[in-house]
Amino acid sequence: MARLPRKRILIFAAAAVVVIAFFVIMATRKKTDRIAVQIVTAEKQRIVETVTATGRIEPRTSVKISADVAAKITFLGVKEGDWVENGDLLVRLDQERYVAALEQAEANLRSVQANAELSRETVVKAEKELARIQALIDRKLESEATYDQAYSTVQIEKARHQSTLELVDQARASVKQARDNLSKTTIYAPMAGTISALNKEVGEIALGSQFQEDVIMIVSNLGEMEALVKVDENDIVNVSLGDSASIEIDALPDRVFEGAVREIASSASITGMGSTDQKTEFEVKLAILDPVEDLRPGMTASADIVIETRDSALCVPIQCVTVRTPEQLEPEDEKKRKGAAPGDARADSISEPEYVPDKDGFVTVLFVVRDGIARAVQVETGVQSDTHIEIVKGLAEGDEVVSGSYRAISQTLGNDTPVLAKKEEAKNGG
Repeated sequence: MARLPRKRILIFAAAAVVVIAFFVIMATRKKTDRIAVQIVTAEKQRIVETVTATGRIEPRTSVKISADVAAKITFLGVKEGDWVENGDLLVRLDQERYVAALEQAEANLRSVQANAELSRETVVKAEKELARIQALIDRKLESEATYDQAYSTVQIEKARHQSTLELVDQARASVKQARDNLSKTTIYAPMAGTISALNKEVGEIALGSQFQEDVIMIVSNLGEMEALVKVDENDIVNVSLGDSASIEIDALPDRVFEGAVREIASSASITGMGSTDQKTEFEVKLAILDPVEDLRPGMTASADIVIETRDSALCVPIQCVTVRTPEQLEPEDEKKRKGAAPGDARADSISEPEYVPDKDGFVTVLFVVRDGIARAVQVETGVQSDTHIEIVKGLAEGDEVVSGSYRAISQTLGNDTPVLAKKEEAKNGG
């Protein structure tokens, strides 16, 4: 067999190199035209939706002790942190003024009682005189005018006696009030508990609670604590009595306490009224179910209130979900068909819209990857945790969904976009 010339061999080799280089360049170019993304597989898992709120720790039961009368404190039988039983003497106020007021009231009562007795005797005397005159008239020995005068006297004395009886009632009420004021100078514990706050000392003036709050001390049951947290008005509609909660205390960072919603405020508290920082919140009381030996009133707390749980929900990471307008979701070939002249075959092949926008004109979508192509799929979402969101409609278990990058999901990806997908490990959404 004749051998090929060396020159021809070199030509064939060079041609082969050019062909191989062409295919390498084309393959490389094809890859570089694709958008690099991360994907996760849609799976069913447990997902828990929570509402986060912050507040403080307070005793479930506490009583503010104030004086009902104003006087100087002459005795304090407790100090902060002491345990007291129901009925223990806590405070005694200066009694001198109230003893004098009681004695004066009792003297006034005796005086008006004496006047009442005197007026009663006067009424009896007037009635006897009227009866005597009546007997004389019957015997034609006295005139009718004399009888009328005696009758008027009886009525006047009866009215005067009734007035003195009313004065007696008023004097008795004054005595009762003075005695009650005197009794209020000694204050006893209304419940068993711990003195959690002591605001006064011996020698200070207790102002009395008729005009303003003047708390001498607070008695609390520290065996039952609760968290008072503020919930935003947009979240309060989802919170119900009995909802479970996990409570973290800033002072006890290594512990998480179990709790439950015990009470929900009916009216809101508004802060920053009229400013850009205005907040409308509702107070929620969370009963702490764990032992509370280390808790103290006033500690800062944060709580996650569980409002919804799905034990087997089809979930994807929250960042997978995005929004587009229907125009942004049209593939390039669809746009070309819409731009075709009337009668053109391309125009006749225009498909019906696949997406239904909401009232604001947006479509909630996920990008599902099949055969290296990212396709926008309209979905309906359900509950969500801090990391995952439930997909109620539009997605099947096992679908591969674009989870990153954020720029790709929020801006770069369009419908039917070629992608270079890298699998990301799925994380639990509970």
